[in-house]
Amino acid sequence: MTENKEKNISVYAEASPNPESMKFVLNQTVLQDGISVDYPNVEAASNSPFAQELFNFDYVSRIFIASNFVTITKNSSDTWPQLIPELRTFIKSYMEAGGPVFLQTPTAEKKAESGATENQTAEDAEISQKVIDLLENYVRPAVEQDGGNITFKSYKEGVVTVALQGSCSGCPSATITLKSGIENLLKRMVPEVTEVVAEGVTV
Repeated sequence: MTENKEKNISVYAEASPNPESMKFVLNQTVLQDGISVDYPNVEAASNSPFAQELFNFDYVSRIFIASNFVTITKNSSDTWPQLIPELRTFIKSYMEAGGPVFLQTPTAEKKAESGATENQTAEDAEISQKVIDLLENYVRPAVEQDGGNITFKSYKEGVVTVALQGSCSGCPSATITLKSGIENLLKRMVPEVTEVVAEGVTV
């Protein structure tokens, strides 16, 4: 007779640069590396029973899931030390009970689709691919450490447009990171790039 061992899930909270977001790290993989999902509201989370349950906490305003962590953004004046124990206990219990995280496992967006725009010249397509490679290899791993994600949206006339997700979305320091970090890197490595902007982030 084989013993049915219960899952022993550990969850710890890790602060992110965004004071309204907290990264909860698990000792198991939730999503394949390189794939992430960002739920700005409960309606967007229709594919994730886990995220829908988290949205039942009235202070949860956004959920980002990637690799082995969940980033939760709050909309309440309550401090994280007040909220972390409840969220940590819920995540641990849900995972140990084998609750479904997704109805259908998310897949990576096709890079060609995310980067291609109509009437894009061969030169722009080549520059776009260079930018995508740099974001994937250098920027995304660092941003993921902070509980967020960055995705390439477009390149046109020297301007790179990206989307910030997770703790990066609405983060007060996102603009600084975007300009002093990401923009400088891309300008140095791809001279054709003159500016980096993020959807929904004003400078």
